[in-house]
Formats: sequence, structure tokens, C-alpha cells
Amino acid sequence: MMRKAILAGALFLAASTATTGAAWAQTPQAGVQAAQREAITKLSRMQGVWVGQASGINPDQSRYSVTQTERIGPMLDGTILVIEGRGYRADGSTGFNAFAVLSYDPEASKYELRSYAQGYSGTFELKPTDNGYVWEVPAGPGVMRYTSDITDTTYHEVGDFIMPGMAPMRAFEMTLTRRGDTDWPAANPVDPTP
Repeated sequence: MMRKAILAGALFLAASTATTGAAWAQTPQAGVQAAQREAITKLSRMQGVWVGQASGINPDQSRYSVTQTERIGPMLDGTILVIEGRGYRADGSTGFNAFAVLSYDPEASKYELRSYAQGYSGTFELKPTDNGYVWEVPAGPGVMRYTSDITDTTYHEVGDFIMPGMAPMRAFEMTLTRRGDTDWPAANPVDPTP
């Protein structure tokens, strides 16, 4: 009797899941993804491979300079952008490495940047501008504000430390040149055949 009850429950769950899955595939999810894709398209000039110089101030107030590379590509059918930044020291070693996912929430009508760098992570609102974007990271009583200007050939971003009652202090600047398109990260998915 117990086995029959378990079997009946399992069959009910399987049927419910199949019905729910079919219904879920036909829900407004496609509309959500279309809105995400359209929003990400507004930032499509970010996509590609970029290389140039970056410089800034370390937490101990010393200065650094690196050759900065960025690769930025779409994922999940163009509904998100995936970003990897690497800064190389003069000796070729990696002095900086960051990874981020840029997405759009149609319900909240806002972009989110989930960023990982140097052992830290966070989710921040990114605001597109006519020529790029602006995003901020809380930094004690102030903020680090990153502002970009992107053309078809140049990616320029600055990071300013902004503290109430004080003039902004430039803490980061990069100027990159577009090297071309990239099929990263969507290229070469795992082959499902045995």
C-alpha cells in the first residue's frame, strides 16, 4: 500500500512538473528575455576585445600602471554581457583581474553589474549614458564613481573617488583601443555527445 502511495505521488509530481514546464515555456518569460536583450543591445558597443593602458592609485597611495585588456561578449542568447578585465605589469605578470556580469531587470527598469575583483565582489546599479555608462561603488563615507565613454574604436573609463565636501580625486583611468570582435564566452560549449 505504501509503495502504491509513493508511486502515485511520484507520477503526480512528474505530471505536474511536465505540465508546469510546458506552461512555463509559454509564459511571459519570452517577453522578459526580449526586454533584457533589447536593453543589453543599448550597450553593444562595449562588446569585443580591447587593449590599452590603465593607471591608478593603490590603497597605500602608490601609483600603478598596467597594460589593460578587456573581453566582453554576450551570453544566454544576448540577455547578459560577460566581462573579463586583466591588467598586465611590465614583466608580463597579471597585476589586476576582474570578472563581471551585466544584466537588465525589466521589472525594476535597471541594469545590474555583478563584479568580482581582487577578492571583493558586489552588485551595483549601472546607468547607461549617451556614450557609455556610470556606476558607483560605496567606499567608506564616499563613493568610487566609474564613468565611461565608448566609441567604435576607443573605450575610455575613469574612476573618481568622491567624498562629500571635497573635490573628486582621480583614482583610475584607462584608454583602450578596440582590437576586434570576440566569440567569448559563448564559443565552444561542451559537446553533449558521449
